[in-house]
Amino acid sequence: MNVKTASGQKIAPFGKHGLPVRSMRELARVGVVDVGSNSIRLVVFDGAARSPAYFYNEKVMAGLGQGLASTGRLNPEGVRRGMAALKRFSTLARDMGIEALTCVATAAVREAEDGPAFNRAVTRRTGLKLLIIDGEEEARLSAQGVLLGWPDARGLVCDMGGSSMELAEVGEGKIGRRATSPLGPFRLQLVERKALRRHIQKVVEGLAAAVGDDHERIYLVGGSWRAIARLDMERRGYPMTVLHEYRMTPEDVLATVKWIGDTPQAEMKSRSGISSSRLELVPLAVQVLRQLVLTFAPREIAVSSYGIREGLLYEQMSAGIRKRDPLIEAAKFTERKMARLPGAGKRLFQFLAPVFAGAPPERERLIRAACLLHDTSWRAHPDYRAEASFDNVTHSNMTALSHPERVFLGLSLLHRYTNSRTGCLVEPLLPLLAQDEIREAEIVGRAMRFGAMFSIGDPTEAGALALDRDAGTLTLALTDSGRELMGEVVEARFRALASALKVAAVVA
Repeated sequence: MNVKTASGQKIAPFGKHGLPVRSMRELARVGVVDVGSNSIRLVVFDGAARSPAYFYNEKVMAGLGQGLASTGRLNPEGVRRGMAALKRFSTLARDMGIEALTCVATAAVREAEDGPAFNRAVTRRTGLKLLIIDGEEEARLSAQGVLLGWPDARGLVCDMGGSSMELAEVGEGKIGRRATSPLGPFRLQLVERKALRRHIQKVVEGLAAAVGDDHERIYLVGGSWRAIARLDMERRGYPMTVLHEYRMTPEDVLATVKWIGDTPQAEMKSRSGISSSRLELVPLAVQVLRQLVLTFAPREIAVSSYGIREGLLYEQMSAGIRKRDPLIEAAKFTERKMARLPGAGKRLFQFLAPVFAGAPPERERLIRAACLLHDTSWRAHPDYRAEASFDNVTHSNMTALSHPERVFLGLSLLHRYTNSRTGCLVEPLLPLLAQDEIREAEIVGRAMRFGAMFSIGDPTEAGALALDRDAGTLTLALTDSGRELMGEVVEARFRALASALKVAAVVA
């Protein structure tokens, strides 16, 4: 597919000769400059294409769209700050050797009467060429960004920028109806306070008519939404600060609307670390979110850290790459970069698979990811290796991973290195898991702790595991080479695994 600009021009930002890339190598390092109404950001993606790492990420709150609704022109101070940022980004990209650099501009530049002049000045002074996309294309790219990080996304993507808000349907990996609106905070600043709520209601109801009102989940994309989610975390005393895949109920949103209205901005800033410029827009954005909840009545509201920038990357992925599991791809990439013996995770999983036979697919993928990551923290100090393993996962940029799944995976890796979690940083996050999930994560960790010690090469060549729940046994059938590897520590870890499974350990 190609990206369509506001003038209808089709462009292909990534891929040789405009063709979709078909290999991870072609997506090894690419850059995007996103010129929005409020912020301008440079992102350079690196590594596993299906779950990209952020090699570089810098944002400037230029405020190009500030005052646009009343003047029809870009904010002069925003133009000055934006041009300085773009000069810097152009130089940074050149110094990083970024050949594939795409620059996209959205509502402010496309709607301002001096937008074309700004575009020409950017090219003349920085060498960058801005692709000015229309509202529906902006909605589509944002939805693609959600699909990159959330392959099974189904519902309504809502992307709020400074001057506009776009909606797009997603489901089964496809994008459906789309709509754009003027519900950006900069525009809402001009609406009379008494008329604000009715104005927002009227526009949102029009959007519902365009994209349908039967969506069970709303995916929020954009800085204002992330700020509201961060404030919701503060209000609830939520134990994790990762915003991607953070979930809220409609009741949570309505409670946070009230809490924001009752809480001084200085207090919100000190508690959340959100910038003053962003907090100034939150009271307007939260009124839009309130109306979205009332009009669409979703079952759940979810936060996506991925949007247009990631959507441009997803745009050029082949169907084969898109079908890959982002979590597993990220785990494989991490293993290749950081493990002592890349490839050992796959062999460990094959060896341990009989212990987890019959596990549902969503649990099996976490066990597979844990095995791939089981040796990636080996450089950490032995006294902190367990906690480092947990922290690396719970605060990583991995996607397709809910918050409870993050904790499950992190807890599994913690128990790969230790039997005890008393006093560890994991404790505040344990309430995100049920008791049986905590026990299952501990079993996964004990299994990896045994398997990794049993054989540093291929444990399947040293023995085979068999779990018989009816007989109440876990049997390790040793090969000749396996008998040579069986030592006191290995046997102790094998018996610890059997004990966690509540069966007897049998060595044959």
